[in-house]
Amino acid sequence: MVARTRFDADPCPVARSVNAIGDWWSLLIVRDAFDGSRRFGEFHRSLGIAKNILTTRLRALEKAGVLRGEPARDGGSHREYVLTDKGRALFPVIVALRQWGEEQCFTPGEDHSRLLDRRTGHPLRPLRIEAADGRPVEPEDTVVEKVRETDAAG
Repeated sequence: MVARTRFDADPCPVARSVNAIGDWWSLLIVRDAFDGSRRFGEFHRSLGIAKNILTTRLRALEKAGVLRGEPARDGGSHREYVLTDKGRALFPVIVALRQWGEEQCFTPGEDHSRLLDRRTGHPLRPLRIEAADGRPVEPEDTVVEKVRETDAAG
């Protein structure tokens, strides 16, 4: 088996993010956690993933600080998995993937799920990348700057 390349020390935030949650099972587990899944069995039923793979992904997400395992609220012997603040910070990522998928991965009229505002019942406004002054920003409007730790601290 080929060892997975690790990006723990990579200076790119995208590489480090992929390192923490970069396989499809992990992202789908996070999606399900946002949708209310907390127990191993709930994730297993939703995803249809092999139990050993689910166990590995849940442990990795715990180690990355995305999920926290805790005793069941009902006092049972099983564990529940709760999104940490770090995990909850993935919400815009999941919404962006969902909105991209709705627009790019379905044919017109094809059934799919959609995310609604619980208060209004309406779909969310499409995410938009904006500059500090509020203007929309496209890929060609950006440049990557390498930040040194001393620069970031100041």
